[in-house]
Amino acid sequence: MESELQDLNPKPPKQPDPNNDGRPLLKPSAADSSGDLEKKFAAFVRHDVYGSMGRGELPTREKVLLGVAFVTLVPVRVVAVTTILLLYYFICRVCTMGSVPNRVEEHQEDYAHIVGWRRIVIVQSGRALSRLMLFVFGFYWITHTYRIPPAPVENSTTTNEQENNAQSEDTRPGVIISNHVSYLDILYHMYASFPSFVAKRSVAKLPLLGLISKCLGCVLVQRESKSSDFKGVSGFWIYSGRLACVGVSQLSSDSAYSSVVTERIREAHQNPSAPTMMLFPEGTTTNGEFLLPFKTGGFLAKAPVLPVILTYPYQRFSPAWESISGVRHAIFILCQFVNYMEVIQLPTYYPSQQEQDDPKLYANNVRRLMASEVCFPNANMASSWSVLWLYCAKEGKDSLGNPVLGYRN
Repeated sequence: MESELQDLNPKPPKQPDPNNDGRPLLKPSAADSSGDLEKKFAAFVRHDVYGSMGRGELPTREKVLLGVAFVTLVPVRVVAVTTILLLYYFICRVCTMGSVPNRVEEHQEDYAHIVGWRRIVIVQSGRALSRLMLFVFGFYWITHTYRIPPAPVENSTTTNEQENNAQSEDTRPGVIISNHVSYLDILYHMYASFPSFVAKRSVAKLPLLGLISKCLGCVLVQRESKSSDFKGVSGFWIYSGRLACVGVSQLSSDSAYSSVVTERIREAHQNPSAPTMMLFPEGTTTNGEFLLPFKTGGFLAKAPVLPVILTYPYQRFSPAWESISGVRHAIFILCQFVNYMEVIQLPTYYPSQQEQDDPKLYANNVRRLMASEVCFPNANMASSWSVLWLYCAKEGKDSLGNPVLGYRN
């Protein structure tokens, strides 16, 4: 009888836990014990005076320097950058008047394939004005280091002689491969070689930058994927204001865009008059102290690549653009009177037959070569914006300083 009465009496409803709102949580305790998340965060952590995400507590001296530079130096530099941008836009507008853009697909058109004086003016003025803009940003001098390829051995076999002859006949790389630290990388590569980048499709619709991207011959991709797996990451990308030309992140999984890039790389390798492609195979920016795993999109063409490594030595503010917002980064970089850049250009890398058959092997070997050149840690970190989002969530804010939902200490 007693058991029957217990069955008839319903249990009192469970009170909701005020500390649990049902949101998915990141568990720092488990991450701290294993250290896995810290290893992934390492490529996005800032170590300069301005602290994590550029929001650290500044010493009094730094506040005074920042205030003086903001009042005196920033206005002059902003006017200079705007003037240079308008001037180059005017040059591109004049040189493309009456020209029909090269159209590959509905959203793929460019002026990089025009010839004659128009192309010469676009390229040479673009290179000169890019260097001038770097000067305005405080890069008064850039240190270049060129690695000379080893001389061939005299007693080489017939096979090696044939390979060397083939390379000497066609030594033009199809693509420049570079690590990605900041949007300033783009200005340097425009100055050094004026290549074609991979950019978001929305860049072509931007005032001024749209025409310039077409003159560069940028391959436009749809970075705002609507798939559920990528929606959060792309939303964070757009929310951070990252609208400049960027590296390849989804090319290896998108056959349409991968095909366009592959054909452009092959064209650049075979045709000296074709624009060279420029790819950031990491797919995102880092703090410059790590080299993330490479995507394979730039290695599918089986063409030789030219590895280039950019580093930014600093004392106060790091020019790296990883977890800091674009506006905050631009203000701090403009407030810094002198900035430094060091460039290492490696010899053209010719893939072996095994590397041509395996793009992943090809990408890993090039990455290993670049990492060994400047002693990058060979960490097995995922080159995904989700990792950067996790880092920002761990800090409790996004790159714009707004609270991040879904994380609690």
